[in-house]
Amino acid sequence: MNSTQTWDPERYARNARFVSDLAGPVVELLDPRRGERILDLGCGDGVLTAKLAAMGCEMVGVDGSGPQIEAARKLGLDARVMDGEKLSFDEEFDAVFSNAALHWMRSPEAVIAGVRRALRRKGRFVAELGGYGCVAKIKKALVDALNRRGLDGEAAVPWYFPTVEEYSALLKKAGFSVGYIALVPRPTPLPGDVTGWLETFAESFLGRLPAAERPAYVAEVREALRPLLVDAEGKWTADYVRLRFTASRSIVGNV
Repeated sequence: MNSTQTWDPERYARNARFVSDLAGPVVELLDPRRGERILDLGCGDGVLTAKLAAMGCEMVGVDGSGPQIEAARKLGLDARVMDGEKLSFDEEFDAVFSNAALHWMRSPEAVIAGVRRALRRKGRFVAELGGYGCVAKIKKALVDALNRRGLDGEAAVPWYFPTVEEYSALLKKAGFSVGYIALVPRPTPLPGDVTGWLETFAESFLGRLPAAERPAYVAEVREALRPLLVDAEGKWTADYVRLRFTASRSIVGNV
């Protein structure tokens, strides 16, 4: 079965617009300045990239999804299909920015090394990603439901949710000076029930099953999560935890 995550811009806009809408704190941490050249790593459909461009920044967006990049280009952006673990830039940017993308990249050492190469001297790396404990309840329900079907649910988990200590160590090892890093619990209201979230972000789990069995699987996961994520008014809130940081490229060393 195909377990690869894909990105449909229309589905993403419908079910996950909160991703860019809730990016205010990490944009504030970036403190973008007019005229800066900034790389948006994992730019998605470019909505947030365009907001940074409107602030006067020279933006370049990269993403592994061709359809998302097409959507970003329709906004008039310099957007390029590129693997975040294989960045090809060399000292081109004042800052590398990323929102809600790094946890999809399972080789963080390669990502961080590429970011460092992309930055100019004293350039900064500012990002927010899923941190340790992010969507823990949703993940458990997804894993358990696959396990009950005789499949290895844990093997389907596509995310990398690091601790502060783990990611700090990776940054320092790669030649960054960490200015700020913290885990931030951020319960996130969903636009509907959790079904849209599962269809958008849990393809690696759904792909382990024949298409005909997926609706029943989603329904089972939804009902397992209902008592955990639904309030008295029937509104769904996902159990997000974010890892937010800013780091500067060290001017010493040969990493």
